Amino acid sequence: MRPKISVIGAGYVGATTAQRLVEAELGDVVLLDIIEGIPQGKALDMLQSGPVYGFDTRIIGTQDYKDTENSDIVIITAGFPRKPGMSRDDLLYKNFDIVKPVTENVCKYSPNCIIIVVTNPLDAMTYVAYKVSGFPKNRVMGMAGILDSARFSTFIAMELNVSVENIQAMVLGGHGDEMVPLPSYTTVAGIPVTHFIPKERLDALIERTRKGGGEIVALLGKAGVPGAPSSAYYTPSAAVHLMVDAILKDKKKILPCSAYVEGEYGISGTFLGVPVKLGANGIEQIIEVKLTPEEQAALEKSANAVKSLIQIMKF
Repeated sequence: MRPKISVIGAGYVGATTAQRLVEAELGDVVLLDIIEGIPQGKALDMLQSGPVYGFDTRIIGTQDYKDTENSDIVIITAGFPRKPGMSRDDLLYKNFDIVKPVTENVCKYSPNCIIIVVTNPLDAMTYVAYKVSGFPKNRVMGMAGILDSARFSTFIAMELNVSVENIQAMVLGGHGDEMVPLPSYTTVAGIPVTHFIPKERLDALIERTRKGGGEIVALLGKAGVPGAPSSAYYTPSAAVHLMVDAILKDKKKILPCSAYVEGEYGISGTFLGVPVKLGANGIEQIIEVKLTPEEQAALEKSANAVKSLIQIMKF
């Protein structure tokens, strides 16, 4: 029997995630959305691409959480997208009212699943899913660090005109403007990035990474076309695919994800982007690396920004 993966939310992020998962044959996929016809139509279209791409995994669309029953992994993408001029934090109240009931339904039908949250503001919404579900912390996580690290890697590769495969970048902290790219753990073919890029220029790339999501939102917003995407979805869906692959194949892969910290890096009581080992049990270990005093201070500042959002929600 194939693994079962449910994707909650059939917008651009959710639908693209479902497409990546079904094409990779990681499991049978259920695509759920509250808008009748949208998940069914998108799922049927994806299913009919099977003969072209050669995958035999199945995908269905639905409005009924009963169809998600006994999922191994549930990915929550449902929520309002960012609009031009909005921060991720502006979405807090609107998406809290979505993620809370979604999580309740997920737990009702799949009490043993692993939850991956994509909805923004990501770390705060992952905290909501964690508290509402009552799941152990290894089974609730957020997609962020992979996305942010991919953006940092992209900008470095562009700057140096080298293959992205040569870049190993690491970005920690909350998924927002206070994220913490780590030059000290970023390499180009194993050589420290500081060997290639002077500090002033590297700082500019770090700032662009922090504003990477907003840059895409602003560009997409110029279209002014009803129904057009308003935020990133290709790379977020690729990041989720990588996480699901590591879990279902029990790869024990070390990836940056939003995880619940209890003393790691001297921080407790919040979700934060940190390196973790992903395997069949979800987050099997949080990896602690030695930070410079400046990096540690930045990480604590980022954690405090996430905590402030959690406090606003009064959990």
